[in-house]
Amino acid sequence: MIQVLRNRTYRSLFSAQVIALVGTGLLTVALGLLAFDLAGAAAGSVLGTALTIKMVAYVGVAPLIAATVDRLPKKAVLVSSDVIRLLIAMMLPFVTETWQIYALVFVLQSASATFTPAFQSLIPSVLPEPRDYTRALALSRLAYDLEALLSPLLAAALLAVISYNNLFLGTVVGFAASAVLVLTTRFPSLLHDQPASSFWQRLSIGMRVFARSPSLRFLMLTNIVVAAGTALVLVNSVVYAKGVFGFDDAALAVTLGAYGVGSLVVALNIPWIVERIGVTRTMLAGTAVVVSGLIAAVGITIIAVDTGAGWWALLTVWSVLGAGTSLINTPSSRLLAEASTPANRNLVYTTQFALSHACFLVTYPLAGWLGATSLPAAAGALAGVGVLGTTAALLLRRRTTT
Repeated sequence: MIQVLRNRTYRSLFSAQVIALVGTGLLTVALGLLAFDLAGAAAGSVLGTALTIKMVAYVGVAPLIAATVDRLPKKAVLVSSDVIRLLIAMMLPFVTETWQIYALVFVLQSASATFTPAFQSLIPSVLPEPRDYTRALALSRLAYDLEALLSPLLAAALLAVISYNNLFLGTVVGFAASAVLVLTTRFPSLLHDQPASSFWQRLSIGMRVFARSPSLRFLMLTNIVVAAGTALVLVNSVVYAKGVFGFDDAALAVTLGAYGVGSLVVALNIPWIVERIGVTRTMLAGTAVVVSGLIAAVGITIIAVDTGAGWWALLTVWSVLGAGTSLINTPSSRLLAEASTPANRNLVYTTQFALSHACFLVTYPLAGWLGATSLPAAAGALAGVGVLGTTAALLLRRRTTT
């Protein structure tokens, strides 16, 4: 994986990604603690609503913005998105009401919905060889996993000496550094080989590619499984750590870190796994792991709610969910790159971005709103969603080849 860092452009872009991720990791911890500070035991419901708003921004805004900026220079799009995210992060420490969280999250995530697909669709042009691209995907996933592991640990260390509101300043620094690195990086020449098209024509290009590509329909089904496992972790970790087990703020960081450990272990091994069994088989294995983790979470949750025991078992299950998610997400962009062309790649990646996050419009409310009433019921409902997604993906895989 380290070999791809010899490419100067990719090295700069990867550095920008890593720095921004650290800031985002601090934001995740701080936002969870802010929600608990404002809403107490109902923090899961607040986070569930905030994350649902985030998904609405991703699903509703991403395709519109992508169609609008598709012909603009990528560098300007990326830097502008970072600046907007930076400004919103500066406002979050001053929030005093839950509705303010919702409003700021919508604007911040609308900017992320612009940045992320544009950034991801740029990498295949920087590293056109499939093996190099697979390594870059693994390295990118490794960055996400290290962030999931190290950012919570960094947050835990910082929380020992500062209040959680100061963690938002780390997010500001991360987005600022990302903008500078992107601004100073030389991008490859990106030529559009398709004729000029209208906004409405560009808006539907990605959906048409998904509709005619069996591999992308398979990807869509695995997105459902990822959404089920991820929702339980992101929405309810703060409730488990502080509400069920009665631990302090640092326990939330440890809980999220356990998820990152599982994903990290898999990311380190993804290149050789994909080379041996292929992309779709790797992703199917990931769906089985996620579903197994969710089923285990149901039993552990029932015991924990009744007795207050099971902390280490919960951390183990979170690691399993992280491993399964990495098996699905890390190689999935190979399917996008193979099904798209340089001319439509940004729009195809944006469609995947929107469709994958549309799944969270179901799973986040399940985790947050149902979890506020019954954590075991929320875990059970998400396990059911994961089983349905896995079954459908397996059936489609048997009917088609990739």
